[in-house]
Amino acid sequence: MIINKSKTRAKQLYTLTRVLLFYICSVIVLIFTSSFTKSLSVKVADLLSVFLATVVSLSLAVLFTHWEKLTLDKVGLIPGTKSIQRFVAGYAVGISIAVLQALIVTSFGHFHLVFVQQITMIDIVLPFILYLLVACREELVFRSYSLRSLNYALSSGLALLIITTLFILEHVAAGMTWKMAIIGSGFGGILFGLSALKTKGLALPLGLHSAWNFGQWSLGFKGKPGIWEGVVEKGYESNAANIGLAAFILVMVLAIIGVLVVYRNESVKQDNVGVYGDSSLSVSA
Repeated sequence: MIINKSKTRAKQLYTLTRVLLFYICSVIVLIFTSSFTKSLSVKVADLLSVFLATVVSLSLAVLFTHWEKLTLDKVGLIPGTKSIQRFVAGYAVGISIAVLQALIVTSFGHFHLVFVQQITMIDIVLPFILYLLVACREELVFRSYSLRSLNYALSSGLALLIITTLFILEHVAAGMTWKMAIIGSGFGGILFGLSALKTKGLALPLGLHSAWNFGQWSLGFKGKPGIWEGVVEKGYESNAANIGLAAFILVMVLAIIGVLVVYRNESVKQDNVGVYGDSSLSVSA
C-alpha cells in the first residue's frame, strides 16, 4: 500500500513537472515569435507571431503527450464527429454572452454603443483571425496536454485550479492588472477548462474563447473601437466599469452553469472516447 502511494505521488509529481516545463517552453516560443516579427507592421506582426506560436505549441503538445505516454485523442488533439457542431455552438454562445454583457451595461444608462462608420471589411476580418489564433494558441497550451494530463494524474478540481492559475499569471505578465486577471482570466479559465473536461476536447472551449474575445472587441469592450465604440458619459467612467465587471461575472457564471447542465452526464474523468467530445453518449451542444 505504501509503495503504491509512493508510486502514485511520484507519477503526480512527474506529470506536474512536465506540465510546467511544457508551459515554460510555450512562453519561450511566444517570446521568440514576438521578437522575430517585431520589425513588421503591427497588424502583420501580431498575426504572424501568434500563428507561429500556435503551430509550435501544437508540436510541443504532441511531443509532451508522447513523453507522458498518452495518445493524442486522450488530450483533445484528434477531431471527432461532433467537433464542428461543438465549435459552432461554442461560438454562438460566446458571441451571445458578449452581447448580453453589453446589453446589461447599456441598460443602466450613461453608456452607449456608436457604430464605427469608417470600418472596412478587412478591419473586421483581421481581428476575427487574430482572436481565433489567440484562442487556438491558448487552448493548445492550457486545455490540451496540460489540463488533460493533470486530470488523469490528479483530481479534476486540482487540475483545473493549476491550469487556471497559470492562465491568470500569463495575463498578468502580459500587462493585465491582478484584479482583472483574477476575475477576467479566472472565470474564463474555469469556463474554458470545464468545457474541455466535460466534452473531452477543444472544439467547444475554442468556440467559446474565440467568440468571446471577438465579441468583446466588436462591441468596443477591449479598450478600443471595434465594429462599435463604447462611449461613457463624462463622470460615469467608474460606474460603467463596475457595472461592466458585474455583468461580466454574471454572464460567465451563466455560461459555466450552462456547460454543467448540458454536459451533466459527462464525467470529467472518462477517458475512453475521442477527446474532442465525440462519444455517442455525449449531449449535443
